[in-house]
Amino acid sequence: MEVSYTCTVEALESSGGHRTLRRRSKRAIRGASTWVETHETTLWWLHSLWALAFGIGVMWLGARNFRYLRIALLHVAFIWITSMALPFIVRSGALSSPWRRRALLFINYCNKNFYQQLLFFILPIYWLSTTPGSPNVLFAALLATAAVLSTLDLVYDRHVAVRRVLTALFFAFSVFAGAAAALPVLWQIESVDALWWSAVVAGLGATTLVLSERRIDWQRTWFAGGLIVLGLFVLVEYGRPFIPPAPLRLQQATFGTQVELTPAPRISQAVAVTPDSARGQVYVVTAIYAPQGLHDRVRHVWYHGGQQIKRSRYYDVDFGRAEGYRLWSPVTLTRALAGKALHVDVETEGGQLIGRAWLPAADTAH
Repeated sequence: MEVSYTCTVEALESSGGHRTLRRRSKRAIRGASTWVETHETTLWWLHSLWALAFGIGVMWLGARNFRYLRIALLHVAFIWITSMALPFIVRSGALSSPWRRRALLFINYCNKNFYQQLLFFILPIYWLSTTPGSPNVLFAALLATAAVLSTLDLVYDRHVAVRRVLTALFFAFSVFAGAAAALPVLWQIESVDALWWSAVVAGLGATTLVLSERRIDWQRTWFAGGLIVLGLFVLVEYGRPFIPPAPLRLQQATFGTQVELTPAPRISQAVAVTPDSARGQVYVVTAIYAPQGLHDRVRHVWYHGGQQIKRSRYYDVDFGRAEGYRLWSPVTLTRALAGKALHVDVETEGGQLIGRAWLPAADTAH
């Protein structure tokens, strides 16, 4: 009897200890949950700062090896699939309200991280292909805005993710920018064709995202999807000068009165200003950064005072060179051009500006 009584007491004490431990654990969990809810906004902003710092690290990687864009294909596929699934998760009765909220939070968190990696990775690629003072600066600025927006958790979660049209628009722009930078290198597609393929993929993806939301009016749905597709068409057809030809960029430009063509084009007698003699020619040699495997067609366009005075023929750019693909062209000096300021635009066959080189007027040397 004493043994039985002792065992019973020990069991009761053990059971009481477990109950006390469970109560303490529940109180600790509730306390932590209350603290997180109280400081939720601050924690999200701290996470946004961390995401921005991480994005800067991704930019460093993108400026050095853009072949990691292959991984971006998986990111885009994940974003598209989970974004398509979101309306069904919300409408589904299989999950309770707290679990639906957790699922939405998890999907949004993953999508934001994948957007950050994609946008911050391609941002330096586009920036290096941007010509200061030209319209394509606007595209680079828009891309930087989208990249920063992907790090702002509260803005993305409370505005972009909850509005289907904004979700589709953000997806379309991100996919278009990523594909336009990846296709020329990964599949040797010329820049103008890469823009069209990028627009098609982005337009289809955005349209499916808009149409997957059945709770909104169908007329508004088709109208919103149509506007996104129309915007992509207008951008590719008429807005190519606004899009940097990533990853092409101008490395160097040299002007001179004589040029040597072997073993590679180079200026043998350089000039810093336009000669004031109406005799002879002025040459320009440009070195264009073209990564291994890239194929495109480029040309020189000469200008004086905003007026086009000469266009060279298109040249095929094939194979990567550490010193850049060298392209040269001359312009004949006339009385109207002698001693005047000139500049040369290097552009793709699709009309995208690779870079711009300036030759000042002769009187600027005095």
